Amino acid sequence: MTTWIIVAVTAVLLLGLVLLYNSLVRRRAQVDNAWSQIDVQLRRRLDLIPNLVETVKGYAQFEKSTLDAVISARQSAMAAAPSPQAQASADNVVSGALRQLFALSEAYPDLKANQNFLSLQEQLAETESRVAYARQFYNDEVLRLNTAIQHFPTLIVARLFGFTEREYFEAGPEAQAPPKVSFS
Repeated sequence: MTTWIIVAVTAVLLLGLVLLYNSLVRRRAQVDNAWSQIDVQLRRRLDLIPNLVETVKGYAQFEKSTLDAVISARQSAMAAAPSPQAQASADNVVSGALRQLFALSEAYPDLKANQNFLSLQEQLAETESRVAYARQFYNDEVLRLNTAIQHFPTLIVARLFGFTEREYFEAGPEAQAPPKVSFS
């Protein structure tokens, strides 16, 4: 009888261990999927930038520094490490450069009326919304994973199998700064 009790308790503990492990694997996969959604939207935005720059070049011939800043920000974002912190930092720089470019368009009425420019601007605005949604989704999934890793008894399973907390994708202060535009 004692043997059966030991076997039953061991089986319940093993089943609990398997269930906790599988829940952590599922949460980690959800975080990875959410991260890939951010990456897709950031890549989409980076792919739109060269067309935008080419459109603006024809109108804003004297604003080379702004165009160079946008191109440089895009190149830095493409070369950024795939971590949330590095991508968030690169994203903030790109967002700031694009805000400057759109602020610049106010000085060029012909540019503001150009259908290609308006279409690209609309696509970028839509992509920004998608990035914001993907970032929120990612951060929600990271919160779920990080919370699960901190709860007992999942904490034991997480440490035993090397599950670690993930970092959030956060916009920094440079993403909130207004654009600096000078028409010299």
